[in-house]
Amino acid sequence: MSDDGPSYGFDTLQIHAGARPDPATGARQTPIYQTTAYVFRDADHAAALFNLQEVGYIYSRLTNPTVAVLQERIATLEGGIGAVCCSSGHAAQIMALFPLMAPGRNVVVSTRLYGGTVTQFSHTIRRFGWSATFVDFDDLDAIRAAIDDDTRAIFCESIANPGGYITDLDAVAAVAEEAGLPLIVDNTSATPYLCRPIEHGAALVVHSTTKYLTGNGTVTGGAVVDSGTFDWSASGKFPSLSEPEPAYHGLKFHETFGPLAYTFHGIAVGLRDLGMTMNPQAAHYTLMGIETLSLRMARHVKNAEKIARWLEDDPRVEYVTYAGLPSSPYYERVEKICPRGAGALFTFAVKGGYEACIRLVDSLEIFSHVANLGDTRSLIIHSASTTHRQLTPEQQEAAGAAPNVVRVSIGIEDADDLIADLDQALAKATAGL
Repeated sequence: MSDDGPSYGFDTLQIHAGARPDPATGARQTPIYQTTAYVFRDADHAAALFNLQEVGYIYSRLTNPTVAVLQERIATLEGGIGAVCCSSGHAAQIMALFPLMAPGRNVVVSTRLYGGTVTQFSHTIRRFGWSATFVDFDDLDAIRAAIDDDTRAIFCESIANPGGYITDLDAVAAVAEEAGLPLIVDNTSATPYLCRPIEHGAALVVHSTTKYLTGNGTVTGGAVVDSGTFDWSASGKFPSLSEPEPAYHGLKFHETFGPLAYTFHGIAVGLRDLGMTMNPQAAHYTLMGIETLSLRMARHVKNAEKIARWLEDDPRVEYVTYAGLPSSPYYERVEKICPRGAGALFTFAVKGGYEACIRLVDSLEIFSHVANLGDTRSLIIHSASTTHRQLTPEQQEAAGAAPNVVRVSIGIEDADDLIADLDQALAKATAGL
């Protein structure tokens, strides 16, 4: 599909963006290019590729034709200029920060994040000399107060895991713009079908492609999408992009590649040195998953709305956090941030506390008790004893993962069957209360 052709709708782009018939065989589906290396035309061609004077394939740690199709498709669906795919969502977060950070620098992040991300930002990134300041992103003044001269980015989730809270991206982006900082938005739970953060001011978007984009629970992967709109040379805060790069004979990424500077850096430096590469088979599975993304997300949302309403009316349930419920404090944000629906990820509190939650997950038959989300299957987990176990009680509460709460990722099964499964499990979990 040519860049100067007609403007296509989402359903068309999720199937065709980035893909072309294989020039060697005419194969309609994108082949799995299971190769480590690529033959150069001649010595001059090889030198041009290694000098970043020509775009092409060198070695599959850096670039691969199957992965390249996926990168173009995700970037197109998100409204970005380019993307870099990598081995997991956690890898994508490190990849996203890598060109921006240096020892002593910090990132301001939301308290409402996936537990593994909280751990990564609380502990692991400190080994690089980076740090994170956690702030309630509903408090814009608190975000402003947390920003200092060493801050290099602002990070949040569009639909926060586990509670399904929706971030006011427009308001947060305005704060980031005031400070001259890029806003990085994890759009895993929403996908570009429900939310396009770049349209709300995000400079960068990250994904765990493991989740809804692939949608079938088969492979891990991550992606970093570049909006192409941030001026990396304006402040002098991002020398990796604005200043000479010694490994490429003094090349300045922003000066040389313009809007694509961040994407080129992610491949030429990030993947080259960090090696967080997505394998071509994983890219293939994700491409196949994305072909049905809009169909699946519409069903996910429809089921989630019905089940959340049922749970909210059930006396065995203390509360439900689904933003698609009129009772949610985030309900008014849905139309602005996620006009196609509030997603399918949320939590609910079970009367009886921690022990009742354990009995609930052990009693379900259709729901799978797994550490994943975004599958076609309905999934459940007790976050306080699993994904958020490493956090303090205060961090668990702030993240929406209190001991009496379970997280559900609603699949695309028959909603009435899912309700019946929850009903029988709740009966066992709360018996005798």
